[in-house]
Amino acid sequence: MRRGAWFALGLAPVLTLVTLGGFVGWKARSVARELIDPPFYRPQPLGRVEATYRELAEGRDGDPGGAWSTEEVGGLQLWRFTRRRTSPGVVLLLHGFGDDRWGTSPALKWFPDLDAAIFTYRRRDDALRRGGPVPAVTFGVEESRDVVRVVHRLEAEGTPRRRIVLLGRSLGASVGLLALADLEGEGKGPLAGIIWEGAPASSRSFAERLVRGPKDRWWHLLAPPIGALAASLAGRMGGYAPEDTDLLRRLGGLRLATPSLCFLATQDRLAPPEVQRAVEARFRSGRMIEVATWHLHCADVLGPGYTGAIRAAVDDWFQAPGGRPERAQTAP
Repeated sequence: MRRGAWFALGLAPVLTLVTLGGFVGWKARSVARELIDPPFYRPQPLGRVEATYRELAEGRDGDPGGAWSTEEVGGLQLWRFTRRRTSPGVVLLLHGFGDDRWGTSPALKWFPDLDAAIFTYRRRDDALRRGGPVPAVTFGVEESRDVVRVVHRLEAEGTPRRRIVLLGRSLGASVGLLALADLEGEGKGPLAGIIWEGAPASSRSFAERLVRGPKDRWWHLLAPPIGALAASLAGRMGGYAPEDTDLLRRLGGLRLATPSLCFLATQDRLAPPEVQRAVEARFRSGRMIEVATWHLHCADVLGPGYTGAIRAAVDDWFQAPGGRPERAQTAP
């Protein structure tokens, strides 16, 4: 064999490694950017948001409707929805990855007897509309602190935490669980309940699963190192520690007193079912409903059973010792 052929043969592994390294670096940077700034998220025009809010206030499809008000809470814009009759409590609606308060607002129809509150984490929707600097998504680190501030505000206005329910799906579930860990750590007692579905295990886990996609691809063996590198890059770009997004780490050793309702999509590729089960085990009381579907499709599969399970849980959480639904003395 000629010398040139031997040289080319020896160079082939080096070129392969360089190409592979380039792919890993490119993919990690791409996923990192997606973690801190979801490319598919665009805030809706305010006219459309206002129209949706008007429809929700009117009440349709058996929902009694209510009235909207807004207030500033630590730099956040908190929207309050007050029912026409006195409510036993408030549900705080937490949006998911690449969503905002508008996209989450229709979920208040699952709670026809409760007042509601919503906001966009870090006010990213307003920042995007203004065209100015947009705060990074921190995968629950700063977002969960926003939730804690809002809960404190509701308490200060006269709504005890035992009358506050959290609802979160996808990243909203992770945000709610991280916030709940901090709130119970204050030693002031549990919330009325938390309803959650499809909580990503961590930014690293989510990044790895973004690389894998809807089905394993030829590079799936590279997903773990790419996910780890992407999470590290996203943390540096977003100014947070990726380990602080890890649900099992943050909930480790806790026995949460707040009751839980968890919808588990057993075919979920973005929120590992084994992690959902491990998180649910941290609650002293709760119910897990397993559904043979994938990320955020439990409601589609269960149909009216999804809303029915939520309403049954809320009714149970707000039952007074004497068996009658407990009512607040004044609407929040």
